[in-house]
Amino acid sequence: MAYPLQLGFQDAASPIMEELLHLHDHTLMVVFLINTLVLYTITIMMTTKLMSTNSMDAQEVEIMWTILPAIIMIVIALPSLRIFYLMDEISDPHLTIKSVGHQWYWSYEFTEYDTLSFDSYMTPTNMLESGQFRLLEVDNRMVIPMESPIRMLITAEDVMQSWALPSLGIKTDAIPGRLNQTTFITTRPGVYYGQCSEICGANHSFMPIVVEATPINNFEKWSTSMLNM
Repeated sequence: MAYPLQLGFQDAASPIMEELLHLHDHTLMVVFLINTLVLYTITIMMTTKLMSTNSMDAQEVEIMWTILPAIIMIVIALPSLRIFYLMDEISDPHLTIKSVGHQWYWSYEFTEYDTLSFDSYMTPTNMLESGQFRLLEVDNRMVIPMESPIRMLITAEDVMQSWALPSLGIKTDAIPGRLNQTTFITTRPGVYYGQCSEICGANHSFMPIVVEATPINNFEKWSTSMLNM
C-alpha cells in the first residue's frame, strides 16, 4: 500500500515485482552514469581554454560514441528480456481465476469451483469502517492462497479496462471479446490494492481491486463459507 508523499515504488509482494524493482535500479544506475559523463564533458568544454582541433575530428572518438551506446542498450535490454519472458511463463497454476470488468465493477469466477463467483463493488465512503481506505476498499475481496501460482484470465464485458496491482507487478488490459492471461505468486500474506488503469469512462476512478493473500487453511475456510452462502 502506498503512503502519502511516497516517491518510490510500493514494496514488492511477488517475485516478478522484485525483479522489476531490480531492473529499475539497474537502469537508473546506467542513466546516472551517462548523465555524469555528459555533464562532466560539457563542464570541461565550457571551462577550459585549451582545445585541440584534433579531438573534435578523431576517428577513434567517432567509433567510441557509436559503439558505446549500442553496448549500453544491450546491457539494459538483456535483463528486461529475461523479465519479459518470466512474466509470460505459466507452469502448473494451483488456481485459475477469471476476472471480468464491467461498468463499473469487477466480477471474479474461480474456475476450479462450480459455483464460486461474485461481484466486487467499491465500498461507498459513508459505509467505510475504521482503517479502511477511501476509493480503494471493496465489498468482496478476491482471496487467494499465498505462495501458490495463480493464473488470471482477464476480459471485459462492455468497455476496455485494465486490471492492475502495483505490489504484484501486474497490469493487464481487459478487452471485450478477448481473454488475456497473466500469472503471479504472492510471497507473503497481506491485502494488496489496485485500480483500473485504463480510462474507461465516467466512473473509471471507482473500480478498485483488492486481493487478500492468506495461508492455504484460511483460504479453504473462506472458499467453503462462500460456497455455502
